[in-house]
Amino acid sequence: MGGEEIQRCVLVGTRTRRTLCGVRTTRSVHRRRTRFSQGTDEMTTATAAGDFAAQESGRLPRPWAGLFALLSGVSLIVLDGSLVNILIPSMVSDLNLNRSQVLWCNSAYALVFAGLLITAGRLGDRIGRRRFFMIGTVIFMFGSVIAGAAPNPGILILARVIAAVGGAMMLPTSTAIINVEFTGERRAIAFGMFGAVFGGMAALGPVLGGWLTQDFSWRWAFYVNIPVGLISLALMFKYIPVSVKEKMDGLDPVGVFLSAIGLGSLILGLIDGQQYGWWKALEATSIGPISFNPPGLSVAPIAIAFGIVLLIAFGFWEAHRNRQNKVALVNTGLFKIRRFTFGSLTALVVALGEFGVLFVLPLWIEAVHGYGPLETGAILAVLAVGTFISGGLARKAAAALGATRLVRAGMIFEIIGVIGVGCAMSTSWSPWWLAPPLILYGLGLGFDAAQLTNVALEDVPVDQSGSASSVTSTFRQVGSALGAAMLGAVLFSTFSGTLTRDISKETQFSAEQQQQIVDTVVNTSGQAIIAYEKIPGDSAVVTDAKQSYTDAARYTAFSAAGLVALGLIFSLGLPRDERPDRKTKKKNEELVHDHE
Repeated sequence: MGGEEIQRCVLVGTRTRRTLCGVRTTRSVHRRRTRFSQGTDEMTTATAAGDFAAQESGRLPRPWAGLFALLSGVSLIVLDGSLVNILIPSMVSDLNLNRSQVLWCNSAYALVFAGLLITAGRLGDRIGRRRFFMIGTVIFMFGSVIAGAAPNPGILILARVIAAVGGAMMLPTSTAIINVEFTGERRAIAFGMFGAVFGGMAALGPVLGGWLTQDFSWRWAFYVNIPVGLISLALMFKYIPVSVKEKMDGLDPVGVFLSAIGLGSLILGLIDGQQYGWWKALEATSIGPISFNPPGLSVAPIAIAFGIVLLIAFGFWEAHRNRQNKVALVNTGLFKIRRFTFGSLTALVVALGEFGVLFVLPLWIEAVHGYGPLETGAILAVLAVGTFISGGLARKAAAALGATRLVRAGMIFEIIGVIGVGCAMSTSWSPWWLAPPLILYGLGLGFDAAQLTNVALEDVPVDQSGSASSVTSTFRQVGSALGAAMLGAVLFSTFSGTLTRDISKETQFSAEQQQQIVDTVVNTSGQAIIAYEKIPGDSAVVTDAKQSYTDAARYTAFSAAGLVALGLIFSLGLPRDERPDRKTKKKNEELVHDHE
């Protein structure tokens, strides 16, 4: 049989190969797969089997309807995180929240969400991904109802905790389902749409929150989750198949404790550093009615150090469990996969700077330009234009460049966009000059955020998708929290320093008055500038404060761009992509060689 004939036979279906060629070429495929698995560890074998299972399960009758179900559920998480800050002033007025309660309204969600991600990802693999996602959606909706009806701050904080439990169940499970049910180009498209929805909802959240708060009530911002959640549940039930459950032979309770408390403690320290001090205690720490103050030391470094120790212990414990072939929360063998390891590390580093700009911009726009929540949200919504464009281009771009190159291209767009945002910040220019660089930033975010998850999970066995997805999500969540803390520290320390320098030139104020002005403006995140504008004779204070805040915000934006650039450097450790045509040619050549 000639080589050309064999090559033609390879490209047709199995039954046709048998009749036209008179040989059982499927045996060649089997031999190739057998040799591929020999000499490798169990994870490599599971990867080959997982790929086959993914191809079979990926043949959904209505895959995009199923994806819409997932994305509608994920949008609940993103919207909730992006619009809550817009609601806080109204909640303070309605429920009489004090400073500590405002902090815990956000902190409680971040603590529980980050602390449960790894555990939730593993449980999703064991209980069944569709079932686990739907349970998480119901819990999230329940928390939203309680938050919307909360009569006091305590119930509101409890509702945020409940919603965080549901969100932690949904996020890693959603990416695991995409990884299992979509293959090849469809997977790239699915993750591209995931990134577009993620970025778009993050930008649209402030607009929606501002509109609902202004025209209705802050409570409706939580109630709106109910119809969206019901739609997601109905579509999930109809279009997403039931995944095969792993045998429940244990849960690794020690690992659950170490990961949850370790991550929670780390995030707590990062969040509380701004209020209580990064080293020296600025004030006593309060948790509900309990107040304590270690001698001269802030609670933040204690919590961070405690969290790091527990996470190191968690790593050693999980490695020990894997060596003993016992049930482990994380399969440490995943980190033998180069693509997964560098993908997760890149996600962590990029997240340090990726979302810091979205933290800075609303504060700066409202304080310096006096815009309200709805107007500020409208400017940030421009970001969605870029994410939607990149979502539509993701398929062709990934096919032309490869997913890894597309991730790097996305980071480059983000770096240019964030630098452009910093350059467009001005006390005299309209904030709408931020729109062009925000579109570019959104374009990069859409390419990078979801495709990076696709790259990290590409070589992961299907039965480990939930666990692996939760690890990458946790890395990104920790990076976001750490980045917000770092960039927040950069913003306010720079703001305080520049304002102190500029206000010292105003000789009409005593040194004590100058320090009081600096403390008031900085401690209110610049919102006191608006109040000073209404006081006759304080124009010098307003001018100095606006310029100092603008300089600090610009410096923070440039710092964020530097962190994303650091992530770009980390991405160089990712394996190179093979072009699809070369990959097909190589596979065919292997089949021909096996037959010969």
